Amino acid sequence: MKSNPIVIGINTVYHESSVCVVRGAEVLAFAEEERFNRRKHAKPADIDTVDEIPVEALRDCMLRAGITAEDVDYVATSFDPALRQPPLDEPVTAGSWGHADGERLLLERLNRIPDEVSKVLGADIRDRWVWVPHEMSHAASAYLASPFEEAAVLSIDGIGEHSTALLAYGRDGRIEPLDTVVYPNSLGFVWEKLAKFVGLDEYSAPKLMALAAFASPDRYRETFEKIVQRDGGGFTVDLDTFRFRVEDYEPLEELFGPRRTGGPGAPFEYRYAEVAASLQEMTEEVLLTLAGRLKEMTGSANLCLAGGVALNCVGMGRLLNDGPFDGVFVQPLAHDGGTALGAALLVARQKGRVSGRFVMTDPYIGSLPPTPAQVEAAIAAAPVKATRLDDAPRTAAELVADGKVLGWMQGAAEVGPRALGNRSIIGDPRNPSTKDRINVRAKHREYFRPFAPSVLESEAADWFEFARPSLSTRFMSFAVKVRADKRALVPAIVHVDGTARMQTVSAEVNARYHALIREFKELTGIPLVLNTSFNTYDEPIVYTPADAIRTFLRTGMDALIIDDYLIERDPQ
Repeated sequence: MKSNPIVIGINTVYHESSVCVVRGAEVLAFAEEERFNRRKHAKPADIDTVDEIPVEALRDCMLRAGITAEDVDYVATSFDPALRQPPLDEPVTAGSWGHADGERLLLERLNRIPDEVSKVLGADIRDRWVWVPHEMSHAASAYLASPFEEAAVLSIDGIGEHSTALLAYGRDGRIEPLDTVVYPNSLGFVWEKLAKFVGLDEYSAPKLMALAAFASPDRYRETFEKIVQRDGGGFTVDLDTFRFRVEDYEPLEELFGPRRTGGPGAPFEYRYAEVAASLQEMTEEVLLTLAGRLKEMTGSANLCLAGGVALNCVGMGRLLNDGPFDGVFVQPLAHDGGTALGAALLVARQKGRVSGRFVMTDPYIGSLPPTPAQVEAAIAAAPVKATRLDDAPRTAAELVADGKVLGWMQGAAEVGPRALGNRSIIGDPRNPSTKDRINVRAKHREYFRPFAPSVLESEAADWFEFARPSLSTRFMSFAVKVRADKRALVPAIVHVDGTARMQTVSAEVNARYHALIREFKELTGIPLVLNTSFNTYDEPIVYTPADAIRTFLRTGMDALIIDDYLIERDPQ
């Protein structure tokens, strides 16, 4: 076995297309295709796009890693066609998922993926190809990036090949599967279906989670107990109610009333918030049930989580504060994009002798930092004026303290769906109007969605309630209560239920962002700022200086700072 083999991990079958290159346990590069093609989620999760590989992310990672195809020992993708099960007897759409013709087309397109990757690399890598089970890729992305030598592991999402959740145990760099949950018992699909029921889209679980805080779960609690049942440490979903494979909402309308239609401008009736509240409560109970079962099975003090459901920060907050584990690590790349990382790290260990461990202490592995020449070229190409700053964090803090909405871009890009201080929009948490100003002027999104705080790590416990520390507070993984005596001081980051999705910031991990918040504290006495992702509702997080300037110009942000440049609109 080769020491520290070079492995390319690729996620491409569904969406969130991504690439990772590792040398043993060392991550050389990671990239998400959406950051290049500027399409949210990179591509739709359709059978027709299965073999649409992340070309730009692959080229970028090869360049950043400084390798050629000849250097690559293995290519791992986070899907194993051999695990795909025959279609169930359920309503399906002709030619699509679960339909006999669609499943045949799926296998055809899966078999084309190694050829498509070979074309991009300019070499035949089919003899170095490894298919990695989807849920195992999620699990590896969590455990093999965690600070724990041993841990219980939970992957839970919509669907992989046929499984929808994996319960496992990680120890000494190996992952032992303990149990799986299989389709149609999918918590992720329940969220997608109900998001569409309330007039959103399948990617709107965060919106539904935000809406849940506005209502009580009492009205539909018993209904959810019938259609998503907990049994024997797991859960089962009533397929007749949800009909996942077709756009049929009649059974849900019988339970919850008419589906919301009419587009984005249609009103949200209170019962939609009641549905969301019951869904959220059920999800938290399922997560606690699965965590309790894992605790019994493994006896571990630690838990690692990944999969799309692990992006439910309210549920993660419950696990942190009320769960049975002392240590909780939530992968910031919990969505399918993280499976490229997991597949690569897992195959490196399975196929080679790996020295050391990878611990994701920070999320800033999504790009190289922009060069001064790249920043200056983007400025020169846009109708803006730029001022060179002696102290960018101080200027940023002054602008935010003065009530300005500020775009902030610096260094390497963070990975995953949440901006964590390198591609962020920053605002004053003291002013209750900040939230509405950013929603209307910059983000153009629903009024009921909250914004997160970035807080100095050393002062987080004084402002937020969390039972135990976690590395994943740096990733905005947990929604926790804002301390009651602090809420009136920072109303812009407090959700209607008194919670906030906290990100802790340390000087060791992000010195410039930490300096910005520290300077803001010196000016205001408040050790946190409002932080949201630097994008609008219809685009991914900005990636390059040109992206940042373009988004700044098409929104109502007051100013933009990229590295050491203050950028404003050119009045001419």
